[in-house]
Amino acid sequence: MILAGDIGGTKTNLALFAVEGGRVELQEKYQFASREFSSLEEVIIEFEKHTSKVPIDAACFGIAGPLIDGRCRTTNLAWDVTTSGLQKHLNTDRVRLLNDLEATAYGMLYLEEDEFVTLNPTGKGRNANRAVIAAGTGLGEAMLFWDGMQYHPIGSEGGHSDFAPLDAQQDKLLQWLRLRYPEHLSYERILSGPGISTLYEFLAQSGFAPQPSSLMNIPEGADRSARISECALEENDPLCRETLQLFARIYGAEAGNLALKTMSLGGVYIGGGIAPKILPFMTDIHFMDAFTAKGRFKELLQGMEVKISLNPETALFGAARFAADKL
Repeated sequence: MILAGDIGGTKTNLALFAVEGGRVELQEKYQFASREFSSLEEVIIEFEKHTSKVPIDAACFGIAGPLIDGRCRTTNLAWDVTTSGLQKHLNTDRVRLLNDLEATAYGMLYLEEDEFVTLNPTGKGRNANRAVIAAGTGLGEAMLFWDGMQYHPIGSEGGHSDFAPLDAQQDKLLQWLRLRYPEHLSYERILSGPGISTLYEFLAQSGFAPQPSSLMNIPEGADRSARISECALEENDPLCRETLQLFARIYGAEAGNLALKTMSLGGVYIGGGIAPKILPFMTDIHFMDAFTAKGRFKELLQGMEVKISLNPETALFGAARFAADKL
């Protein structure tokens, strides 16, 4: 039996998978609010209260944060996770920590075509490196390295690289954001759930359009970014629509940057929880126009396959599949 996990700053998904005839089959799955626990081991203990008492043969966890020597101090969560600690708790040496985007990337390889939305119909898939980018609680970036025979997931902390504006509007955005983040302004500050709210504030303060009444008095604890998205999609509000269009333009630009840096002729996968929720803005011209706006390399990017994963369990399944294949 395989224990797999997808650990993020907001939620932690844990699941048991059985390996049958080369297939990885989900048996039981539960979700937990990450910030209600002080460690991953605590979450596993709670998970074990709800599941069958079966021995764990192998375990793999995709976790949001840098992995160094089998240890991860999570970026958006106050946890210190170690391979050795999990091996002891689970009573097996077959334990692996992956960056959450490594798990997402590996899971992408096993999704069916109907679990994707294609953004670039002229792009062609091929056996070559692939890039993976995912905006959610934070911004994750990874690649699938093609060695000529098979793919290997490689994580990164590219979401924390410096934001670069593309036009006059984004020049003003950069100046505005420097007051908030004077030491370092990363793409994650913009391309994330909280980032949508940040972009909305910028546009509202710059006088782009009046704020809708539904966003003037949001209850404490409510998800403001989700409300902005709803207002754009359901109410067609100009300020909220421009917020998501700006988000899509910056998202496309950074996806194109990642594709160039990894020479991802095999295509680009878009994961994370945000893209499927704002599909009309991702499938419009804004994302792909910014993705391909790379001067002399425009034609190269126009030939790349670009797809959004609609499966919210991609990272969890990727962790389970990695344990079955590699551990």
